[in-house]
Amino acid sequence: MLEILGTIGGNILGLPGILGLALGMMTRRLWLGAALGALIGVIETLLFAGWSFAHVEPLELMIAIIVGVCAGSVGCLIRVKGATV
Repeated sequence: MLEILGTIGGNILGLPGILGLALGMMTRRLWLGAALGALIGVIETLLFAGWSFAHVEPLELMIAIIVGVCAGSVGCLIRVKGATV
């Protein structure tokens, strides 16, 4: 359980969370922000696995993609809400 929580926290504070939020804030289209966040999640996981899918754990990849999608969506919503206020 602690390993899963550590993976989630590490992804939120790592590239999928921070860079996903930043890339999401660059667009006003929700689907594009989510897709950019998911792409960052996949790239980050592959980067730390030595660019080999054989070294990627499926749970870690899934968590990175979910965190990236959420961060990209939140970034997009921040931009949309901030632009209309």
